[in-house]
Amino acid sequence: MMDFINKFFAKNKSKDVAKDRLKLVLMGDRGVSPEFLDMVKGEIMQVLSKYMDINDDELEFKLTKTDNEDGTAEVPALIANIPIKNMKGNRGK
Repeated sequence: MMDFINKFFAKNKSKDVAKDRLKLVLMGDRGVSPEFLDMVKGEIMQVLSKYMDINDDELEFKLTKTDNEDGTAEVPALIANIPIKNMKGNRGK
């Protein structure tokens, strides 16, 4: 238990702290395994890295719920904050 607490109060990269917090939220609230979200995140990053340089230290991925279009039910939503360092390739085409 003490290792668990120390993990959040130690001076880690913000990316690692955010990742650990996200895992706790997902395991407790959403019923989605951290491995599943990591797999989705990895695939998204693989595609985006073809077109842009990403700031990996400030990535944020969050699974939440939002209302559907007609407001009759809540549906899962993936929210991503992906800071872009630089665009690659053909600009303006």
